[in-house]
Amino acid sequence: MSIELRPQSPTIGCEVGGIDLTQPLSSDNVDALRQALLDWKVLFFRDQEMNHEQHVAFAKNFGDLEIHPFAPKADDAPEVLVIRHDDDHPGRENMWHSDVTWRQEPSLGSVLRIIEAPEVGGDTLFADMYAAYDNLPDELKAEIDGKVAVHDFTIFRRRLERDGASNEEIAAFEERFPNPSHPVVRTHPETGRKAIYVNAVFTMHIVGMDPDRSNEVLDILYRQAAFPEYQVRFSWKPNSVAFWDNRACQHYAVSDYYPAIRTAERVTIIGDTPFYDPDRQPAPPASSPFRGAIRRLAGT
Repeated sequence: MSIELRPQSPTIGCEVGGIDLTQPLSSDNVDALRQALLDWKVLFFRDQEMNHEQHVAFAKNFGDLEIHPFAPKADDAPEVLVIRHDDDHPGRENMWHSDVTWRQEPSLGSVLRIIEAPEVGGDTLFADMYAAYDNLPDELKAEIDGKVAVHDFTIFRRRLERDGASNEEIAAFEERFPNPSHPVVRTHPETGRKAIYVNAVFTMHIVGMDPDRSNEVLDILYRQAAFPEYQVRFSWKPNSVAFWDNRACQHYAVSDYYPAIRTAERVTIIGDTPFYDPDRQPAPPASSPFRGAIRRLAGT
């Protein structure tokens, strides 16, 4: 296949054409998509009517898959997380965040397919956390580089309590998922670039920093995702797919469609332990032999 890349903003987001995700991919195409993901942080695909087996098979091209411990799953595929919102269950993902940073090894990325979309609304925004870091004042970079912050699965604990979980059951989850400390600024393991790696959903505080200053700094870092210059916005249609790099971007699901129905399925790729390396230099753009199979389409 000759993969077509249509950039959707100057630094983040690229729509991919010329590929059928329901079919097995060649190693050349897997490598091309991996490089496109590193370059653009989130890839968008249209008209991909995948079943669960095909969805899982596509994601497995990029690593082992995780099974979410709290969220509803498909009966025939535990790797497939089912997300449905309607008049009884309004959307609640409308906060900037990276997925599962409360794990010691947060996800590499996620592949989300929309099954049912509202006629209007329900978009998802993605923010380039490289750009969010690069444009911080130098004195703030000096203050946060090398610092770590504690993350916690607070919202899922509340959901467990709401669903009637016992203290013993919640304690078992807390023992299984103890609060990890991750770098405030993360070095991407493949590109070597530095990105803000705290988020308003799961980050609690910066270790060793005065609590008031920790709150002040975190608020500044959280708000970096809100600049339109660092964002791309994707409007969903049924069988649209987004594949994002959880190590380089954050996302925000716009909850403006109540009481319409929005149904999605997500498969998540296991990542590694985040780290900060002050000496790591960003890798130059890849000159992979597979990039010859990619055509950049201008005017988009």
